[in-house]
Amino acid sequence: MKQIFEVGNLKSNGHYALVTIHGDTVYVSGQFAVDPETREKKFGPIEEETLQALRNVEAILEAAGSSKEQIVRMNLYIPDVKLWDRVDGVYKEFFGEHKPARTVIPTNELHFGFKIEADAIAYI
Repeated sequence: MKQIFEVGNLKSNGHYALVTIHGDTVYVSGQFAVDPETREKKFGPIEEETLQALRNVEAILEAAGSSKEQIVRMNLYIPDVKLWDRVDGVYKEFFGEHKPARTVIPTNELHFGFKIEADAIAYI
């Protein structure tokens, strides 16, 4: 098993790895809309936060030797089910023809006040 705690300026801020690789399977911890260069929290419309969170997942996967096209499972956590369609629009554009298994989980609120958190399972 291999764990990565930092990818560029993206870092785990708690007792977890950004990504754990076990065999040929890659597990990416939940990602928010954090600018990977400045580590600044990027609060904004759900569409912008979704795209940034997905880009962070993608960067972490690439550092682990995988890619967004190799994602087999995504979980998306949002604070309100009413945001589902807006998240789905960004998600469709980001993934194109690739359609990993996915669950969108409405929650009451997310850490720091973000509107979305995304985690993934992929393969190498």
